Amino acid sequence: MSRLRDRVAIVTGAGRGLGRSYALHLAREGAKVVVNDLGGGLHGEPGQDTPAEDVAREIREAGGEAIANGDDIADWEGAHRLVQAALDAFGDVDVLVNNAGILRDRMLVNMTAREWDDVIRVHLRGHFCPTRAVAAHWRGRAKEHPDRPPRDAALIHTTSISGLFGSPGQANYATAKSGIATFAYECHLELNERLGVRSYAIAPSARTRLTESSPAAVDAVAKPDAGFDFFDPDNVSPFVVWLASAGCGAPSGTVYTVEGDEVTVVQPWTRGRRIKAGDHRWTLDQLDKAWPELFAEADGHA
Repeated sequence: MSRLRDRVAIVTGAGRGLGRSYALHLAREGAKVVVNDLGGGLHGEPGQDTPAEDVAREIREAGGEAIANGDDIADWEGAHRLVQAALDAFGDVDVLVNNAGILRDRMLVNMTAREWDDVIRVHLRGHFCPTRAVAAHWRGRAKEHPDRPPRDAALIHTTSISGLFGSPGQANYATAKSGIATFAYECHLELNERLGVRSYAIAPSARTRLTESSPAAVDAVAKPDAGFDFFDPDNVSPFVVWLASAGCGAPSGTVYTVEGDEVTVVQPWTRGRRIKAGDHRWTLDQLDKAWPELFAEADGHA
């Protein structure tokens, strides 16, 4: 109940599904939580309900501390209002969980520019804007108090299996999620050593509105009649809480898949075999002869 005592966490897209589970678990461990959710539909359409307030109320009724926020995290001003709301309510921010997302699945040859732009906006820009806002706060605090040790803050970004390994019919979503994995590492490079901020990306597998909207996935993620519910969103939350904890030993800049009872570290891009022309630029004939060496003993794609 005290792993996150006095830590302040912002969770985006926290009105339902994984985000709701994260918010509740963070609060149970003592975090003060800002529950952000636009209240929109699965495809980003405006919503009429107030899921963020419902989750915040649930936390408060259980004895925790939480406020609701309905700002658009992909909007520059909205993201800054979100961070400011946390500062006004709780005085600081220690954890940002970037979770909000939408789907606009379509095969590439049928996808519209709007479908591409909407998904890229919510996922990539929706990760960048809140991260930029809270990072500016952390940098300001470091400059204001240079004598203090680096803070132990955490950024937890949401990539996906589609983003790491590809998925037909999801060119927009997979591209955005792949970018998020790189963004998480970029945050590590820029913020970890200077400010003490740990940055991670997780690819969760769970039963959510997004997965249940996919005809190909709905049966696979269905709740079983008995036994371990592999795709219960609550299976992912302990790992998120652990990453958010002060002193967590997970190396900053790492990416994980979290599925049921399994956590797997995902290896980043690595250089494979190399061919050299020999102190001169390549000729086409040389490339014709040499290219098989690049793929000799290659393992293919996992």
